[in-house]
Amino acid sequence: MIASLSGVVASVQLDRAVLEVGGVGYLVHATPATLAGLRVGETARLATSVVVREDSFTLYGFADDDERAVFETVQTVSGVGPRLALAMLAVHTPDGLRRAVAGADIAALVRVPGIGNKGAQRIALELGDKLGPPTGADAPEAGSTASASAPRPEDRRDQVVEALVGLGWNLKAADDAVSTVLAEAGVDVVEAPDVAGALRAALRVLGGPRS
Repeated sequence: MIASLSGVVASVQLDRAVLEVGGVGYLVHATPATLAGLRVGETARLATSVVVREDSFTLYGFADDDERAVFETVQTVSGVGPRLALAMLAVHTPDGLRRAVAGADIAALVRVPGIGNKGAQRIALELGDKLGPPTGADAPEAGSTASASAPRPEDRRDQVVEALVGLGWNLKAADDAVSTVLAEAGVDVVEAPDVAGALRAALRVLGGPRS
């Protein structure tokens, strides 16, 4: 099993990236939030999970080992394959999924494209406590409090909007969603460490990534 990859980011697309490791380019499928943290030409590490089928060998990449563990665990539910598992992590953080499952929050689960009411009920029932309790490791949804003397941070709002447009939303809808996220967080910029969290929050505002 390929548990992780560390290498230079060769390319980043809407739902995948290529990492050059030892002269070999590995195509890795990942969530928009994970891909938003990658930069072409820079070195990156992704935790990975391999899905082997009769006619395919597919790598999925994650920001950390916890995200990978959740990806693999949710696939123990009947009817949940790797694509749906990845969609779940595109809309919710690992702790967000833990809270939704623990609280049987059907409304939260059906925000994921491909999950209806019956599917959400089955997921909550079959996962039970398999995901464990929330770890408290979630990144901020958007923005963080800075001291008055700190320099104004670089605004990565455009990066989030661009990612949403790449997922199929029009520019106005994407921009409005990010504005809503910033207003709810009480901030006016998206700082670099918060890009992934802001993207997740914007996806929730929009109702999840388009298929």
